[in-house]
Amino acid sequence: MADLKYEPVPHNHAEFLASARKRKGFSEEYDSLQLEYALAGQMLKARAKAGMTQDAVAERMGTTKSAISRLEAAGRHAPSLATLKKYAAAVGCDLQVKLVPHKAA
Repeated sequence: MADLKYEPVPHNHAEFLASARKRKGFSEEYDSLQLEYALAGQMLKARAKAGMTQDAVAERMGTTKSAISRLEAAGRHAPSLATLKKYAAAVGCDLQVKLVPHKAA
């Protein structure tokens, strides 16, 4: 496979959210997916830090670029822990999962 250089697409997330929150129902739906968006954000940052493309991650995981694209898209599906472990290993990370007690009211 040819060496592909990772080149991120410029994106101002704060501007995007400010604009999107004006749409009816957006805020409630977005807020309900907070955990999924946080995970997707961590995945994208880890891949960028590793300097890898989706193609390169897919090759290391033995899957396709489209599968990685779906995996990095928050809210579409819930990946298994096994898949998240493979992704983490492919981008040079360890996966950590923890339960955090609710804060007292």
